Amino acid sequence: MNEASESQGSYDYDLIVIGGGSGGLAASKEAAKYGKKVLVLDYVKPTPLGTTWGLGGTCVNVGCIPKKLMHQAAILHQSLQDARKFGWTFDEKVSHDWTTMKDAIRNYIGSLNWGYRVSLKDNGVTYVNAYGEFVGPHKIKATNKKGKETFYTAETFILATGERPRYLGIPGDKEHCITSDDLFSLPYSPGKTLVIGASYVALECAGFLSGLGLDVTVMVRSILLRGFDQQMANLVGDYLESHGVKIIRQFVPSKIEQIEPGTPGKLKVTAQSTDGSETLEGEYNTVLLAVGRDAKTKNIGLETVGVKINEKSGKIPVNDLEQTNIPHIYAIGDILDGKLQLTPVAIQAGRLLAGRLYNSSSVKCDYANVPTTVFTPLEYGACGYSEEKAIEKYGMENVDTYHSYFWPLEWTIPSRDNNKCYAKIICNKQDQNRVIGFHVLGPNAGEITQGFGAAMKCGMTKELLDSTIGIHPVCAEIFTTLSVTKQSGQNVQQSGC
Repeated sequence: MNEASESQGSYDYDLIVIGGGSGGLAASKEAAKYGKKVLVLDYVKPTPLGTTWGLGGTCVNVGCIPKKLMHQAAILHQSLQDARKFGWTFDEKVSHDWTTMKDAIRNYIGSLNWGYRVSLKDNGVTYVNAYGEFVGPHKIKATNKKGKETFYTAETFILATGERPRYLGIPGDKEHCITSDDLFSLPYSPGKTLVIGASYVALECAGFLSGLGLDVTVMVRSILLRGFDQQMANLVGDYLESHGVKIIRQFVPSKIEQIEPGTPGKLKVTAQSTDGSETLEGEYNTVLLAVGRDAKTKNIGLETVGVKINEKSGKIPVNDLEQTNIPHIYAIGDILDGKLQLTPVAIQAGRLLAGRLYNSSSVKCDYANVPTTVFTPLEYGACGYSEEKAIEKYGMENVDTYHSYFWPLEWTIPSRDNNKCYAKIICNKQDQNRVIGFHVLGPNAGEITQGFGAAMKCGMTKELLDSTIGIHPVCAEIFTTLSVTKQSGQNVQQSGC
C-alpha cells in the first residue's frame, strides 16, 4: 500500500526528515533510493556546559558507540589483572590515561560523522545543519547556528528528533553536573564520581568508570533498571557492588554546590532520603546525572500543525504505520509513545517506513521480541518478557522458569567471580513451552542474546533448545542444558565450567 501520493511538484521536497540520528538517516537514504527528493535537518543544541557534536545522533556521538568503547577499556583493565594468572609478566605499573582514550574515541566518532555526510551526498540526500520548526502544515523554518532562517516545503515529514538527558531541577544541577552528553568528550578524567540514577545509562557509566580505576558511587531513588527483569537488575547491582561501586539507595539529591573550581573541581552534594527522615552530604569531583531522558518534541512547531503528543512524557502516539494523527507527518525512534528506545529499532522502523511510503511495501516494524543488552561490567542481555511481566500476563501456574548460574572457563584460572553469571528462560506452558523470555548475565551477553533473539522470532521452544547441541566450552551452551526450574527450588550454583 502506498501511504503517500506522488508529488505534484508544488513542494521543494518529497520528504523532509527532522533529525539526523540513526533512524532519520536510515529513512532518508531509503527514500532517496526510490528516487525521492529528500532533505535532512539536524541541529544539536549545546548542553549547559557547551558540549555539542556532529551528524549521527545520540548513539554514534554520545551513546552506544563511545559507551561500548569505554566499556571495552574497562574490560581490558580486568584482562590485564587476569593475564598474570595465565603466565604473563610485566613489572611496570599499569595506569590509565583518560585523555588518550577520549581522543581516540572522539577521532573515531569524527570519522563516522564525516562518513554519514558523505553517505547522504552519495545517496542524493540534501543535508542542512539547522534547527527545524513547523510554521505551516507543509512548511518548515530551518534556523542555522548563525540565526539565519530558511524555509522549506515538503509533501511528507518524518520526525526523528530523539531525546536528551533530563536534569533534576535542583540548585546547581545545570551549573555543576554533567550528563552522558558531556561525559564522552570530557577533557579530563572525572575523578571521584557520583552517578545519580538507576537507569541502564547510569549503571553502564558507573561500571566503566569504576573499571578504569575511579572511585564511583551510585545514588538511586528506588529500584535498579526499571522496566527490566528485577532479579537480573539486582544481580547487576550486586556485581557492581562486589567490584567496588558503592550504591546509596533511597536517596535523592536536593542541592549541588561547588567547593573548588578545576578540571575536575570539587562539589558538595546534599541528598535527602526518600521518606524525608535523613539528610546526607558528600564531596565528589564529578556528578553525573542519568535520571532519564526527555523527548525533543517541544519547540518544533507540532502545535502549529496539530500533531498530538503525550503531554506528560512529550512522546508522540502513532499507529502501526508510525503515522501521527496528521496523515502526512510520521514519527520514528525514541520519541514514540510506548515503543522501545533502541537504535536498531529506529533504523528498522525508518527503512520500513520509507519502503511503505515510496516502494509499495506493506511490511511494518515488529516491536515484539527485540533483543537488547545493558553493557555493565557483567553484561546483561534480554529478549522478550521479564519474569514479572510473564507471570502478570500468563499467570504463575502457566509459566516455567528454567535457570542456572555458570562460570566462564576463562575466569577459572584467575579464580574469580564464580556463580556470578546467570542464565534463565521463561516458558509459556500453554503454548508448547514456547520461550517468551530470555535473560543472560555474563561476558559477551550481547553477542549471545543476538542469536537467541533470532531463534525467538522463529518460535523457539524449550524442546528445541534441549535438542540443540551446544558448542563447548562457551557460555551460551548453558541454554542447551537448562534442566532446573525455579519452581522446583533446587540449587543451581555451579562448581565448574
